[in-house]
Amino acid sequence: MSKYVAAIDQGTTSTRFMIFDHSGNVIAVHQKEHRQIYPKPGWVEHDPLEIWRNTLEVMSGAVGKVISEQSSVSSDQLSVISAIGITNQRETTVVWDKRTGQPVYNAIVWQDTRTDEICNELAKAGGQDRLRAKTGLPLATYFSGPKIKWILDHVEGARAKAERGELLFGTMDTWLIWNLTGREAHVTDVTNASRTLLMNLHTLDWDDEILELFDIPRAMLPQIRSSSEIYGTISAGRVGGGVSMREERYSTTAAVSRPDAFSGIPISGDLGDQQAALFGQTCFEPGEAKNTYGTGCFMLLNTGEKAVPSSAGLLTTLGYKIGAQPAVYALEGSIAITGALVQWLRDNLGLIEKSSDIEALAKTVEDNGGIYFVPAFSGLFAPYWRSDARGVIVGMTRYVNKGHIARAALEATAFQTREVLDAMEADSGVKLTALKVDGGMVFNELLMQFQSDILNVPVVRPKVAETTALGAAYAAGLAVGFWKDYDELRANWGRDREWRPKMDAETRKKLYSGWKKAVTRTFDWV
Repeated sequence: MSKYVAAIDQGTTSTRFMIFDHSGNVIAVHQKEHRQIYPKPGWVEHDPLEIWRNTLEVMSGAVGKVISEQSSVSSDQLSVISAIGITNQRETTVVWDKRTGQPVYNAIVWQDTRTDEICNELAKAGGQDRLRAKTGLPLATYFSGPKIKWILDHVEGARAKAERGELLFGTMDTWLIWNLTGREAHVTDVTNASRTLLMNLHTLDWDDEILELFDIPRAMLPQIRSSSEIYGTISAGRVGGGVSMREERYSTTAAVSRPDAFSGIPISGDLGDQQAALFGQTCFEPGEAKNTYGTGCFMLLNTGEKAVPSSAGLLTTLGYKIGAQPAVYALEGSIAITGALVQWLRDNLGLIEKSSDIEALAKTVEDNGGIYFVPAFSGLFAPYWRSDARGVIVGMTRYVNKGHIARAALEATAFQTREVLDAMEADSGVKLTALKVDGGMVFNELLMQFQSDILNVPVVRPKVAETTALGAAYAAGLAVGFWKDYDELRANWGRDREWRPKMDAETRKKLYSGWKKAVTRTFDWV
């Protein structure tokens, strides 16, 4: 009997492979970062081939750990992995030649703002919300559709090839599934498709009128499938991108004598990263919400089988679709820069040596010293959707030191989350009584306490905080019968830590008012 389910978690800064047992416990994990490419201000790219090679390496590395730690498992017994799910950075766009498997351009990352002119031009007729009724999304640089159009318009020969049916588009899930299945499966799931600005929320299909508006050939697009079904099996032979599973040089941590041992394992789960976290947090009922703290910050509220339109700057999106069951929708508040701000303090300013140092530095001061740090590096996402915004630090005096800057950087995450929660409650009419949280930043005790204080609700961290990969594993496992129903998944969820608000109402009001004033200083810079 199969013992485990695994997940590929392809994120904005790294790729990892995680193996889970039936109780949702992490058995092994292997992770590798990839390059962040910044050709111009506002441009953010990744190398799809580097990410593909890293995916093979982390798969092998995680399994190697299982083999080395459990003498009962050999490299010839990878049948212990029942299925593999994929979760991915959403909106990031890859276009490649379907014959050679070579990308025609680097992946354009979700944070990239180069498509601002495209979005502004399309907004001249009907405004920024002209596509909201169909897609649940505003016209914004965030989404995949404008990125595809930019590639077709700016890469020499790309449009002609696309019109001849020679090019394929995919978000990162599609790119990896196509490669892993030996170029057999060109698919995505409803959650990733709902982030392209090209899918109709109500039909769950590509919308021909929108495709015509963006001048994107339908033949480029993957087939839209549910989030939990078998899309194909892993092929050990030559795959896309010019790298085969047999040829890849596996990491030294992997004691795998047969690099093709993954062959035949079904890929049966596919969810965009934030929807995967919603699923991994077992938010299966309308009104349940989670917040994920990663490169950006993303709060999702389950709205059930109804797509709830937003009038407060949120996104109406797919939550998940399990097999033939009805699709479940969500409201989402997307924040572009949270954990990435800590990385910026580390990499660009050298304020800290490693990201985890931020908490100790912030604790050297009692408060933010009167400053606010609004990290609008990629404009502002929810609830403003202002691509013209740029980052600011306001309230600077000679009193301020690096501890205050560190504390203001952490507080920025909590303040932005408060703005999203206010919008979510306005749209849904639901008053949250607690917030489930996950992602790397939830181990920052100072941030989590301040988050509870500024929201005035309890903040709850689960035992498995990296619920994005777990959600993809759950979707994959349901498709092959590894787990039988939602009740089994709920039984796996456990509370690790809870923070309750300690801040008085007057202080909360004063701090939040200062933040709202600071945000106005970011507008109209470009």
